[in-house]
Amino acid sequence: MSQLAGSLAPMPSGRPDWKRIGLLAGLIAFIALCGVAMLILLGFNIGPVAVAVGVIAAIIPVPLLVAAFFWLDRYEPEPIKYLAFCLAWGACVATLVAFLLNNLASWAFGRLGWPTALVAVAVAPVIEESMKALGPILLFWRRRRAFSGIVDGIVYCGLSATGFAMVENILYLGGYGYASGADKGGVAGGLAGVLGLFLARILLSGFAHPLFTSMTGVGLGISARARSRTARRLAPFAGLLAAMIMHSSWNLMITIAQDTGQYLVQLYGYFSVMMPIFLGMVGLALYLRSREGRLTERILPEYVRAGWLTAPEVATLVTMGRRMSARAWAKRVAGEEGERAMRGYQFAATQLALLRDGLQRGLAMRPEELTGMLTEERRLLECVAWYRGVFSRDPHAPPVTWDGGRYHVSFPDGSVRAVEAPQVPVVPLPVVLPRYPQSGYR
Repeated sequence: MSQLAGSLAPMPSGRPDWKRIGLLAGLIAFIALCGVAMLILLGFNIGPVAVAVGVIAAIIPVPLLVAAFFWLDRYEPEPIKYLAFCLAWGACVATLVAFLLNNLASWAFGRLGWPTALVAVAVAPVIEESMKALGPILLFWRRRRAFSGIVDGIVYCGLSATGFAMVENILYLGGYGYASGADKGGVAGGLAGVLGLFLARILLSGFAHPLFTSMTGVGLGISARARSRTARRLAPFAGLLAAMIMHSSWNLMITIAQDTGQYLVQLYGYFSVMMPIFLGMVGLALYLRSREGRLTERILPEYVRAGWLTAPEVATLVTMGRRMSARAWAKRVAGEEGERAMRGYQFAATQLALLRDGLQRGLAMRPEELTGMLTEERRLLECVAWYRGVFSRDPHAPPVTWDGGRYHVSFPDGSVRAVEAPQVPVVPLPVVLPRYPQSGYR
């Protein structure tokens, strides 16, 4: 290990940061207390047996949804602690506040003689989308660098919505499914009720909450990358408003179908409105995910010409398949440590491309922001150099340096020869790096 290894992790200070520790402990305790309070409220409303059944049934789709968001985030994985915070916020805090306020609104509408069905259409979407989004918004406020684009916004907000949907499904599957069915037909009736609601809420519309809240995520992602100060401020509110409108429209279709008995209304809305929006959002997410790979191909050649990177290295970052091949190559050359270093290298290189793109787009609006981004750029370049030193220890290859135009190969006799880069790079993967004009990258 060199001195550069120390730059990859902060040096421990002589005294602990008690203020930060206290804030973190308080946040964890707050979320945990909200989760316990929500379970107690559910137990009082539907009974402990129904809660247990609801938990078992509601948790089934959660690993699949979480895995989908993790897969979407593979190019530049976000810190697990931030992802866990958003999931826990949606499951504990957002559900508790929404449960209390929705019930308060139902009580108030009843006292005023207003139709309580309006709560689902006019009140619940505002409360639930605001609370689901509040966790990612707080993260955006305190840790803006954790948002490098729209994909990050979708992932954070989608996880918050996944946690919210899980707890809401406990109420529906345990209460309206098992408890109501058990009152009429015993355990068999309860299980039949759970199965029916599971098919309707999980298999057919389990994407609803993540889809709604992903609109807020799109707004946060746009705000993180926007040049205009106005766009930075308005994009999150526009995304939140879109989430509320979609949620309200969905609830309106369900309410009309239930009140009129015309369930074709809900079926028509599902296939003609919600499914196209859902498929469109999936397509957007996949496009943006692949765009992160293409961004490295577009931005990082600047560092190739400066001598920090090589053309083959940039080529291996463009697609996830190439990245996996590079990890296999690093493992073959330097073992498990080499594979871990290649992962770190790919993460740092992607962050570097996003940072340089932000500098080109003028995201550093104040001098201190520019200084911070340039400092971070230097740190990432040092990380890239250190990681390369771990996975490039091929005993069969002579030492090679890159000056931005040619390779300089050191032979055993001590001579150094300049060699032009081949048309088809061979290390660590035989791919062709596209040529870009020399006038800059925008």
